[in-house]
Amino acid sequence: MYTPIFYLIVFFIVIEFVWDRFLLYLNTTQWSDKVPAELEGIYDASKYAKQQQYSRVNYRYGWFTSVYGIVLVLAMLFFQGFSMLDRWVLNFTDHEILRAILFLGALGLGSALLNLPFSLYSTFVIEERFGFNKTTPKIFVLDLFKSMLIGAILGGGILALIMWFVQLAGDLFWLYAWGLMTCFMLLMTMFYTSVLLPLFNKQTPLEDGELKTAIQAFCEKVGFKLDNIYMMDGSKRSTKANAFFSGLGAKKRIVLYDTLVKDLEVDEIVGVLAHEIGHYKKKHTLWGMISGIMQTGIMLYVFALFVYSPELSQALGVQEPAFHIGLIAFGILYSPISGIAGLFSTLISRKNEYEADAFAAKYHNAESLIKALKTISVNALSNLTPHPWFVFFHYSHPPLLSRIKALNKYS
Repeated sequence: MYTPIFYLIVFFIVIEFVWDRFLLYLNTTQWSDKVPAELEGIYDASKYAKQQQYSRVNYRYGWFTSVYGIVLVLAMLFFQGFSMLDRWVLNFTDHEILRAILFLGALGLGSALLNLPFSLYSTFVIEERFGFNKTTPKIFVLDLFKSMLIGAILGGGILALIMWFVQLAGDLFWLYAWGLMTCFMLLMTMFYTSVLLPLFNKQTPLEDGELKTAIQAFCEKVGFKLDNIYMMDGSKRSTKANAFFSGLGAKKRIVLYDTLVKDLEVDEIVGVLAHEIGHYKKKHTLWGMISGIMQTGIMLYVFALFVYSPELSQALGVQEPAFHIGLIAFGILYSPISGIAGLFSTLISRKNEYEADAFAAKYHNAESLIKALKTISVNALSNLTPHPWFVFFHYSHPPLLSRIKALNKYS
């Protein structure tokens, strides 16, 4: 028997699907066979035609995978797939923690296997067709295995601890869970590049030379102490370029993709790093972490109020309240609140990007950053004319043209 909560869950899933597809459709209204006037000097005709084709292919692929995904989820709901999986797990154990770990592990493994063909198609057909893919079958398989293993260890460990907190502290378990998640977020921020990332990519200290000297000179200029500058073999998977900053205190690290070093001039790379350092100097990283911790606390508090509600478990076909079933139902029902929080996060993120750009323009120069952003975007066949609504709801970074317009004020 379908309950009101069941229909509410279905409603949220369908509405989210329709809304996301509508926003993506709006982007298609910006497509053009000719290079728009605002992109002249950025895209030439042949490169722009390739970018438009890349967008169309990904749009069709996105439609297919989205429909496939929502059909699977709705089938699990209407045919009580979650209940059947839970009964299967109970054949092996009725221990609450082990039951939850086995249930969610089986669900995650099943999802990964069902989506594997699409991952293969995206990597070895679409990305290969447009010249981006450098991933070998061996790397793909190893990445998949390592990702699932790390997810099982970290996810299973965190889940077990949170459920142990439930047994230890009852309704106040959310406070202990909040402390655990806060520690986890801090540790990931500090040690991701030195512990987890090396499992996937090789990082080597940047060699002495013109680039390292230029980076060190800029860091000294702005009073930014940095001893860890690394280059990463991003080219083993893709030709797309990137750079990022991570860590806190003595664990600060800047990582350059080797593709970035290959595609950009020294002055342009320094411009990109000046932007990343701007985030740190403006305390965007710190405030982002604080915001994430606060949002996690609010979510856990609300979750604690409803996790063992019979209505949540019954909505998924399980009659007796169970932590793992309540977790899934709550995750779907919480999505509107999560979406609103995410909207505010993207608004703040875009503001921060403008501020980091301004920092780079002020302490380095605007021209080098503009040239770098153009090169990175064009080489990645990025959509430079997204619909304003899609930008508002989904873009964590302002579109390239908006960034160029803002940076030109400093030229």
